[in-house]
Amino acid sequence: MSKITGKTETIENAEFPTFDPSKAAEHVRAVADQSVEHSKDVFSKLSSDAETAQKAFDSTFEMAKTTSNEMLLKTIAALQANAEAGFTHLEALVAVKSPSEFFELQTAFLRKQIETSAEQTKALQALMLRASEDVSKPIKDAFEKALKERKAA
Repeated sequence: MSKITGKTETIENAEFPTFDPSKAAEHVRAVADQSVEHSKDVFSKLSSDAETAQKAFDSTFEMAKTTSNEMLLKTIAALQANAEAGFTHLEALVAVKSPSEFFELQTAFLRKQIETSAEQTKALQALMLRASEDVSKPIKDAFEKALKERKAA
């Protein structure tokens, strides 16, 4: 029996809810099952994201390899063209009969080489620009996809 101050009534029988261990076990089991399901979902998502990232990196490395081979071939072609032009010019210089002819040939050769070098440089710059875009595209696409999925979630 207990008395509440300020009141004249006494509470003789206070009832407390009974504790049912079977219901508590069921509740704990349900929470554990829910946690396991959530963990499986998170692991599945993480695994999927890792696989997507791996594919993006593989694609990027393959593209980088292809592009670097293309750059190498263009560079070798340019060097070969320049070497051939140099040897052709050297043959022409050997056949020169006067100093004025020598200066004329030399001036024409230098002008042509400057033009050729400018064209080769432009071609390599365009290839490098395209290569940088191609190489970064798989990673960029993967990050954009992941970002969209995160915003949707």
